[in-house]
Amino acid sequence: MHRIETYPTRATRVVEVFADVVCPFTHVGLQRLVAGREALDRRDVVLRVHAWPLEIVNEAPLAGDVVAEEVDALRSTVAGGLFQRFDPTRWPSSSLPALALAARGYRARDRVGERVSLTLRDALFERGRDIADPAVLAAIAASCQVDMPDAEDDAAVLADLEQGRARGVIGSPHFFVDGVGFFCPNLQIERVGGQLRVAVDRAALADFLERCFGPCGRPRALM
Repeated sequence: MHRIETYPTRATRVVEVFADVVCPFTHVGLQRLVAGREALDRRDVVLRVHAWPLEIVNEAPLAGDVVAEEVDALRSTVAGGLFQRFDPTRWPSSSLPALALAARGYRARDRVGERVSLTLRDALFERGRDIADPAVLAAIAASCQVDMPDAEDDAAVLADLEQGRARGVIGSPHFFVDGVGFFCPNLQIERVGGQLRVAVDRAALADFLERCFGPCGRPRALM
């Protein structure tokens, strides 16, 4: 089951990630982290999701048919419970408005920004909603009790991009824990004979979860 729950308590540990809201690998990674946080009852950990807009990085929007192939590979191997109502025919023309809404949430506080970030991905990948549609974004903003984004939030998306470049981000998702970077830490992704193959990188995942949650931070169910 996908998770968008957040905790009301004050965060004392922040896990950062640079990612695009339309990246399916990020959706899997964030869901694993949220599940691990719940399993360990680590209410002190919060996710700070920075914008890494692939349409700017790659100088072209991410195509829905490309993501559909990635979703099929993930669903058939490592994420069978996710992407339940993914609909490539409702693929957003741009992720920038959604990234700006997440930035608006983070202007309030990290917990709000996290909730907006997870809710946007839930809408896109689990409910088949077009998150470039202003009506869809307005509904998400209302559900998370935040205002719609403005020019300051648009600027924050670009500022995140520049910060990511300065920190050596190489793609979506790129996590940082205590200053240590992890690019797509829980998955092995390769193309063999023209076919996309995805598997869990258990060693990398174990190292990453330990970084996030401490020496005992390896929820058995996620391994």
